[in-house]
Amino acid sequence: MEPVAGLVLTGGGSRRFGSPKADVRVDGERLADRTARVLAAIATPSVEVGPGYSHLDAVMEDPAGAGPLAATVAGARALAARGAGDRDVLVVAVDLPFLDPAFLRLLAAAAPADAVVPRVEGRAQPLCARYSTAALALADTLVAAGERAMRALLDGLDVRWIDPHEWGAVTAAPCFADVDTLDDAHRWGLEGPG
Repeated sequence: MEPVAGLVLTGGGSRRFGSPKADVRVDGERLADRTARVLAAIATPSVEVGPGYSHLDAVMEDPAGAGPLAATVAGARALAARGAGDRDVLVVAVDLPFLDPAFLRLLAAAAPADAVVPRVEGRAQPLCARYSTAALALADTLVAAGERAMRALLDGLDVRWIDPHEWGAVTAAPCFADVDTLDDAHRWGLEGPG
């Protein structure tokens, strides 16, 4: 397995949640800390793109709140400044309380492609995926042109899809469950911020 770098995206506005999702607790551990810990065990270096909720070095997208595509570009630049500009990058959103290290290892070890992206019930999960240096260069070009959607990035790439028959061997679907609202947090038995 080639070394990979990592990005934890924490900069979303949490508008539907009402407070920072990074502060939700999973078994007593803040989601930002858990996500950073799980990612950093597999991806070195790892950087947080957001206001600095975790122990990782943090950078912000410009402008702040510009979305996950801009955050991915800002993170890729920060990784390049740390000497990891030649590595594929695992990109994960902070709001995945059941992020599984075994799944991240599967992503990291997958055959080379512009992007390695899981699908759940036919839906792409671009914020729990691996991106090549070519993909990150395209992301930079798209952001410079005003694009904000991760879907636009995927549309321009040779994507290796990881479907349930592959990821199901190492993890369960809740690995991709995200927490967008307090109801989501309660449904998954998570502790709210505080």
